[in-house]
Amino acid sequence: MAQKKKSDPNNKTVAENRKARYNYAVEDTLEAGIVLEGSEVKSLRAGGANIAESYASVEDGELWLINSYVAPFAQSMNRAFAHEERRRRKLLVNKRELSKLWQGVGREGMTIVPLKMYFNDKGRAKLLLGLAKGKTHADKRDTEKKRDWQREKARLLR
Repeated sequence: MAQKKKSDPNNKTVAENRKARYNYAVEDTLEAGIVLEGSEVKSLRAGGANIAESYASVEDGELWLINSYVAPFAQSMNRAFAHEERRRRKLLVNKRELSKLWQGVGREGMTIVPLKMYFNDKGRAKLLLGLAKGKTHADKRDTEKKRDWQREKARLLR
C-alpha cells in the first residue's frame, strides 16, 4: 500500500465548491493568486471561507472574484483594520491566461467558476478556477447515473 504524504500545514484546502462540478461541466482549470489583506490571510488559515456562491469575472482587463466570503478574524485586536467579508478580490493571472478566460467567457454559456481555495507549498493563497458550461437537468441525471454505476461496480468487484 502506498504511504500517505505527511500533511503539510501550508498545503491546505481552505474552501471547496463541491456543487460546481455538479452544476457545471468544467472544461479547463487554472490556478490564480488572490490579493488579500492581513486579517483575511489569518482568517483563511483558521478555515473561515466560503466560495460556494461566488464567481469570477473579467472587468477592464483584470480578473475579479465576486461574492466570496472570508470570515472576520476573531482575534483581531483593532477592528479598524478588519476587512469586509464579501468584498471583491482581485485575482492574479498572466495575460495569456486572462485572454484564454476572456475568449472562453465570450463563447455562449461559459462562465468562470471557483472550484477550490487553498494554500500552496510556499504558503501563498491560491484559487483553482474552472472554465465551465452550465449543465442541463438531463446532464445532471446522466452524471448521477454514471457515479452510481461506478459505486455499484466497485462494490461488486470487492
